[in-house]
Amino acid sequence: MPSSRTNPKRIVIDPATAILIASGELSPSASFTILAPTLLRSQVLATLYARVRDGALSADEGQAINARFAKLKFRYLGDAVMRHRAWTIADRQGLASTELAEYVALTQLQADALVTEDAALAAAAEGLVPVISPGSIATG
Repeated sequence: MPSSRTNPKRIVIDPATAILIASGELSPSASFTILAPTLLRSQVLATLYARVRDGALSADEGQAINARFAKLKFRYLGDAVMRHRAWTIADRQGLASTELAEYVALTQLQADALVTEDAALAAAAEGLVPVISPGSIATG
């Protein structure tokens, strides 16, 4: 288990943070190893599609961000141990599904902190893992 809780080096990012990185709005420091559960890919795609449908992005913009996202070098994890831990977390935290719990489980097992500004994800992680904002991983 990682030990650097006050100075995280291995971080788990959520879909919104991944989109910030892929869109160029956030440039994480190279000192971080970025991890994500395997479901991140589908969640990013779904989020971008929803933003296009809502008119927040054009289809070209959404597809361009998704193409840049696909080229990013994140480490995707989702083994049986993580899935079991996610189930347990979802049950203990009273979550409706295991999706948020996968981020918390991966952070517990492999990372130093969870990067999110999502209130629901932060609540799911409360008392279980450190939560930091996307801005705290920015370069400079």
